[in-house]
Amino acid sequence: MSERYDVAIVGAGQAGAQAAISLRQGGFTGSIALIGDEPAPPYERPPLSKDYLAGEKPFERMLLRPEAFWAERNVTLRLNTRITAVDAAKHELTSASGESIGYGQLVWATGGSPRALPVPGGDLAGVHVIRTRADVDALRDEVAGAERIAIIGGGYIGLEAAAVLRKLGKQVVLLEALERVLARVAGKAVSLFYEHEHRAQGVDIRTGVRLVELLGENGRVRAVGFGPGVEELPCDIVIVGIGIVPSVGPLAIAGADTDNGVQVDEHCRTSLPDVFAIGDCARHANSYAGGDRIRLESVQNAVDQAKVAAAAILGAPVAYKAVPWFWSNQYDLRLQTVGLSTGHDATISRGDPATRSFSLIYLQGGRVIALDCINAARDYAQGRALVDAGLVADPKLLADPAVPLKSLMPEAAAKGE
Repeated sequence: MSERYDVAIVGAGQAGAQAAISLRQGGFTGSIALIGDEPAPPYERPPLSKDYLAGEKPFERMLLRPEAFWAERNVTLRLNTRITAVDAAKHELTSASGESIGYGQLVWATGGSPRALPVPGGDLAGVHVIRTRADVDALRDEVAGAERIAIIGGGYIGLEAAAVLRKLGKQVVLLEALERVLARVAGKAVSLFYEHEHRAQGVDIRTGVRLVELLGENGRVRAVGFGPGVEELPCDIVIVGIGIVPSVGPLAIAGADTDNGVQVDEHCRTSLPDVFAIGDCARHANSYAGGDRIRLESVQNAVDQAKVAAAAILGAPVAYKAVPWFWSNQYDLRLQTVGLSTGHDATISRGDPATRSFSLIYLQGGRVIALDCINAARDYAQGRALVDAGLVADPKLLADPAVPLKSLMPEAAAKGE
């Protein structure tokens, strides 16, 4: 065995970096290795489909910390290192190069890999994903000479990329298999609003589309074939944004409980001894999802689960309970979400979408469980407390933009605010 660390963190993204930071902040003095399969130190991923794709944000400004930060805190960065096997009994990792790395405690923070298109032609040149810096660098190299770009998937990534590419003057068509964009994460009013905005910006959005194949010529994509019926759409580039597959293969082989991610308890422990999992790949029971076991792909979840895992390693365990939040920037629109709208049975519209500033409030059994806020930062900031409290409030007051959401909290009402 070449090296051994008291804590080995596999995955040098937001979650892994935060775990290392939280351990040092908590007074941990043992050895820490932060192991990543990319060549760069930990960096932010959200700008990849926004500012970085647009060429407006240099990579250096995306680093979570300056590279010297890690050495100053005695965190060993092991980059360009992909872990392919875990021996839970021996507390040992094996890298793709055959190197063995020992650990006392292991934090698995590998995130996921982009889901591949389940149709012929997905491996043609000119087909891109947006997950890493290398992905976007390759995409940017080709965008300059491309005119017609097809985007598969109407989630955050697809819509953010569409906004950037329209700003760059490209012809963009976006194909979504479901009947509306953002269908898995937002209410119908929000979906319709964003469809209208993108169409107004010149994006050709087509929903309810069944992808059949990608057609190529000389090994390079030239068209997208889709239905219903059979239609070919010429394109120079295809961007695929249909979700991720959690990267938990080595843990599954090692015997961990896995099911669309690796199962963790309230302290982010897996079923393997001394092994934690955090971030996009960790499937956990979430109180804001009614106790259902879910994965959350967000900066918030990555950071908060990292802090929970670090606390457990430090011997001061705390249960994971954090209000989920997300954001997306498209054109001059900022969508901010707090809570999880899954399972809602009523929605309240607050404000007028025609003003391009409004919120959608989601209720379940009368309780506020989530908000989607478009250019409505005050609603987002104040709505967090409503979600955290599971507040039951008068729907007419919730719908009135003149009524500050914070005034609906019992303590505020008691003070007459």
